[in-house]
Amino acid sequence: MLIGIDVGGTYTDAVLLRRGEILEKIKIPTKSEDLQTSLLNALEPLLKAAGNEEINRIVLSTTLITNLIATGNIDPVALVLIPGPGLNPKGYQFNVPDTFILSGAIDYRGREIEPLKEKEIKECFEAVKARGVKRVAIVGKFSQRNKSHEEAVASYFKQHAPEIQTVMGYQVSGRLNFPRRVVTSLLTLATQDKFQEFYSQIQKLLVQRGITAPIYILKADGGTLPFQQAFLKPVETIFSGPAASTLGVLALTPIGQTSVVLDIGGTTTDLALILSGKPLLASRGAKINKHLTHVRAFATKSVALGGDSEIQVCENTLEIMPQRAGSAYCLGGPRPTATDAMRVAGMTTIGEEKRAFEAMNMLGKKLKLPAEQTARLVLRTMVQRLAKEINEMFLAWEEEPAYRIWELLQKQKIRPQNVVGIGGSAPAILPLLGKEMGCRALAPPYAEVANAIGAALAKVTLRLTFHFDTERNFYFIEETGVQEKLGTKRELSLADAEELAFTWLKQEGDKLGISPGEEPELVYSEMFNVVRGWSTTGRLYDICVQFPPGILENWLERREQNAE
Repeated sequence: MLIGIDVGGTYTDAVLLRRGEILEKIKIPTKSEDLQTSLLNALEPLLKAAGNEEINRIVLSTTLITNLIATGNIDPVALVLIPGPGLNPKGYQFNVPDTFILSGAIDYRGREIEPLKEKEIKECFEAVKARGVKRVAIVGKFSQRNKSHEEAVASYFKQHAPEIQTVMGYQVSGRLNFPRRVVTSLLTLATQDKFQEFYSQIQKLLVQRGITAPIYILKADGGTLPFQQAFLKPVETIFSGPAASTLGVLALTPIGQTSVVLDIGGTTTDLALILSGKPLLASRGAKINKHLTHVRAFATKSVALGGDSEIQVCENTLEIMPQRAGSAYCLGGPRPTATDAMRVAGMTTIGEEKRAFEAMNMLGKKLKLPAEQTARLVLRTMVQRLAKEINEMFLAWEEEPAYRIWELLQKQKIRPQNVVGIGGSAPAILPLLGKEMGCRALAPPYAEVANAIGAALAKVTLRLTFHFDTERNFYFIEETGVQEKLGTKRELSLADAEELAFTWLKQEGDKLGISPGEEPELVYSEMFNVVRGWSTTGRLYDICVQFPPGILENWLERREQNAE
């Protein structure tokens, strides 16, 4: 049996699945100040429904890290940067007051071109101590190809003040782009302690209830990580909500479908895109607080528009406000909302009808319209706004290389014709949105808890990217920070390098619990000659292999059987 729980900004959704069937589903309000209680309140009915049957795994999608970063409730971190020549760190707005710049440089091949200065390290250390900062992120340009400078600085801190936590940039990400690695390292360290506290509390609650099932957490790229390993890179779990909704649509719609995904929640609507059954990834990584990072994520957009969005009349014009004042008026909330309009229009049975009419009359009095007409105006305004946001998002999606390749394979410039909506408001809004956009609109079964279904069925994934340098007898792995000598394989061929990459992938996948029967795939494989004088002195190989994100196969098989 599988359990999936998605803790959204407004609601917590949870499902219990057995052999491809949904046995129990829960939807309760989220207590944003107490996520643990929200999880427990959603989990208890599922455990009761499971009875004495074994639970194989629990997958969580949580807003914890998103909320911490959005509210600024993260731990203070000092930045120690080793940018080398060609970069002016002052040109980047990291907004970290305790930022220190050290001399020293590594080139793009991993060769030291300027040593560190011990005097600078000492002065930096003393300044950090004087300011009382307990966490330090140490990031050097090209450290993923030679970690010696970062390790020397971290070693100095550990030797003289072991109580100070440090993280090194090469451990967090080995991808090129120094500023993004700085931001990713900063956010990793700033959220680690609070994530560990959250994990410990959840683990304690489960132990008290005799649950020994492994716990996984959903990442922004639709893959899952064992909860205890997510502690190393908690920032990877940001935007797990949009990932859950995208996977939920994959689970609830025909295989290979191309769809725009709308997750219409109480506070926001998340947009994503599935191309021929594969979610579109953001090639530049997740964008957090206007900063790009090295966090792999689906190409999504969050719009401040949901069922509980506050509705106001400003200068005789109806406006949907970006904030949520509370629950819908028909549910006892303080302000008119889109949910009240749906209740008056007969599109939902949620809440008290009398209060919904009161809410629309409040607005209608200012517009000189009856309640029913006001409700229709609210819904039309909401639908037009969503259509506008989708069309604008396509401009961003069309810049993604994967989208361009997909479009090229279609042999004509087209856009997906399906709009699939999930979330509590989807069944009411989707028919209107489809008519507005002139496309097929779908609200699949169990749309209201699709996020939890997506979380429950998400595969454990792993992606490893290798850079081999035969001239330097060296290779590194971007995602793990591994940097090693090639040893006896100095004359490594491309086939040898690919074999080594797949061996690494399978070994690491085994540690994560990926089934031996799961088929890995080659994402790309490139070769470049290193030429000195008139002869080739070595080769560079860039190879990426993965166990891709997706839905568990037994669910897909069961769905096909039911379709027959």
